[in-house]
Parts: sequence; C-alpha cells; structure tokens
Amino acid sequence: MGITDIVSQAARNAWSLFVADGIAPPHRTPSVVVGDGPHRTLRRFGPNDAGAPVLLVTPLAASSSCFDLMPDQSLVRYLLGLGRSVFLIEYGEMTAQDRDLGLEYWIDDVLPEAIERVSELCGNRDVDVVAWSIAGTLSLLSAAAHPELPLRSMAVFGSPIDYSKIPLMAVPRLAGKFLAEPVIGAATALFGSIPAPAVRLAYRITALERELTRPWFIARNLADSDKLARMELVDRFQDDICGYAGRAFEQLAMRLTIANELPTGRLHLDGRVVDLSRVTVPVLAFGGTDDVLAPIAAAEPVTSVLTNAPRVRFVRVPGSHLGLLTGPLAPATSWAELAVFLADPMGDRPGEVESDDAVVQPGTLSL
Repeated sequence: MGITDIVSQAARNAWSLFVADGIAPPHRTPSVVVGDGPHRTLRRFGPNDAGAPVLLVTPLAASSSCFDLMPDQSLVRYLLGLGRSVFLIEYGEMTAQDRDLGLEYWIDDVLPEAIERVSELCGNRDVDVVAWSIAGTLSLLSAAAHPELPLRSMAVFGSPIDYSKIPLMAVPRLAGKFLAEPVIGAATALFGSIPAPAVRLAYRITALERELTRPWFIARNLADSDKLARMELVDRFQDDICGYAGRAFEQLAMRLTIANELPTGRLHLDGRVVDLSRVTVPVLAFGGTDDVLAPIAAAEPVTSVLTNAPRVRFVRVPGSHLGLLTGPLAPATSWAELAVFLADPMGDRPGEVESDDAVVQPGTLSL
C-alpha cells in the first residue's frame, strides 16, 4: 500500500469514526428466542438440535455480546463450527422493581431453568456450561446448590474466587468494611439498583490505561480499519453494560468481595450455605495473564475449593478480562483449550487437579 492509499484510507476511517456511523457495523449472529421470562431470555444459535448442547452464561450487568463480539472473533460462531447446539442466557436491564433480587434468583431460578430447558430442547442430553467473569461463579454455585441438574461440564473464564488477591480491590475492600452497607443501602433506596451509568464508569476505570491512550491509539492506527473496528466493538460492548439489582450487588460486595467467603468453599446466603464441594462435574477454568479484574492469583483457587469435582483444570492464557474470552489470541489459546475440553471433559487424567499454561502463538494450534 502506497502513501496515497494510506492517507486515503486514514481519511475514510476518520470520516467513519467521527462523522458517520462508525467503521464496524453492529454485529449479532442470528438467533431465535426459545425461552423467555423476567430477566431470562434464552437464545438458540444455529439449527435445531445441531449437536451436543452448550449454554453460554452472561455475567450480571454485562452485555451478552461478550460471546459474539465480531464476526471473526465470536465464541458463538466458533462453537457452531465445532458442531454444537449453542444457547445463550441474558437478563436485560435492572430497574427499581428489581431491588429485592438477590444472587439466589440466579442460582436457584434463572440458571437452573435455563440448563433444564436447554437439556429438554436437545433430547434430554446433559449440558456443557461456558461462563465468563462472575457468571462463572454463579454457574458453579448453581451446580453446587442443585447437583441434580443435567450438567456434563463447566468452563469458566476469568471468574474470581479469592478477592483478597485482586490488587484493584484492596482499597474498596478496606473502605467497604466501614462504608459499603450505608452507601449501597442509600443507592438501593434511591434507585432500587446500581444504575448502568455507574457500572459503565467503574468498568472503564478498570481499563484506565486504555481510556487514556485512546487518542494516541486512534492516531497511530488511523489507516488500520481492523484495529479501529475492534476498538469500536469493544466500546459498544462497554456502552451496553447494564445495572445491578440492588440486593444482588450488596451480596457481591459484602459476601464475596469484603468477607471474601469463596476461598473457604462456602457462601452464606440468608440462612443457607452453598458449598462448592458439591460440584460434581469436570471443570475447566481460565485465568488471563493481563486480567486486572480477576488476576490469576484470584482465579486459580478454584482448584482448591472444588474438592469433589472429578477433574479441575486451570489454564493461564494471554489476555485481559475481556481479552481472554474474545481477544485476538483467544482462538489459538482459550478457545482451542475449550474445544479439547468439550470433546472429552474428563481428559486423560480424571480425578486430578491440573494447572497449566496455554500461551500459544496464533497459527501454532489448529482445531
């Protein structure tokens, strides 16, 4: 590409980025709704009963686009390419009417219903669950609370267990011991939820370097349509972040973050205890080398709390919190590992706890 072509492409990209509707068109792999209800829209991608079922579980407050970010960077499409029946559960926006919804709503109601529905739609086969971030924690808690569910395996991406190992949380955890209850209580009383703008701002703060270097990134890559398109799609994902139900956020703050109960393997929820030792399916867990929200030290303790799972494997992969799930290296690292796991969740060494690196350069692993 000559200098004239580069300048011309940069001019077109600048026009698209700052004046027109953007460089990358909005993307969503076609799907059909196969289950619906309050905060529980279940979607199916691809044809009826294409293969063994996989349920993608969206985190609270996040957009389900995390699994389908762009055409060539879509875990949905990757799993369809493996011949799987792919389903996704999403929750929508939280409002003041949802102030009393706690984690039990998802652990006992939304996720079990979705798993049972997917199993039913696929000839009563057991379901493989794939979840990202806090959705991985909720999925594990659902499996522990309801061991009768038709589950085959679980794969969790960037799901923190030990919040004391998250440097970003050190100050909030300390301040939260004194301020969390009155502040969260006031927010819940006023709004009924933690509003989406506040959650979006907090998410952007965790990626502050990206936000501060954004002008330089655009200037440096103005002629690179692919990089700018990816930036746009990540921005749209951030803009689609929803709010939290008030009670669920309070439980996440007080029980998981400040009290840091999960490393004990037990979570106290209003008079009951959910014990992670009751998870009895194989589990694959991923930690991102550049993840600040769920660093490896915080995610890896999953191997010590799932004491009765027949196999637990923790894999370190390159990427940030979102990048380990859908970054440019994901197809050759985390997705490749996921494909091997889904083909045989028990692997060659059933009953063992494993911790491995999967830092694979693009193109060195083909599945």
